[in-house]
Amino acid sequence: MASPRKLKTTVSTKGRVVLPKALREQRKWTAGTRLVVEGTAEGVLLKAMPAFAPTHPKDVFASLPYKGKAKTLEEMAAGIERLYGAR
Repeated sequence: MASPRKLKTTVSTKGRVVLPKALREQRKWTAGTRLVVEGTAEGVLLKAMPAFAPTHPKDVFASLPYKGKAKTLEEMAAGIERLYGAR
């Protein structure tokens, strides 16, 4: 999503950089948006920080407690069919 025109900014004496309004609006970066800063061979890359840390199924599997009688395979299959229909 490259901008057709080159935008410019200046580094302040405190090391601050103001991102042009057009770029902030295009990216929907409002005040307080946290950014990841990466040095690359071509310059500096800014990306919005993910809202949540990356996880893997093994990290969260069975992390929510269930109170009640365990479901049978048939009951689980029937529930899936109700949600998604026959496949």
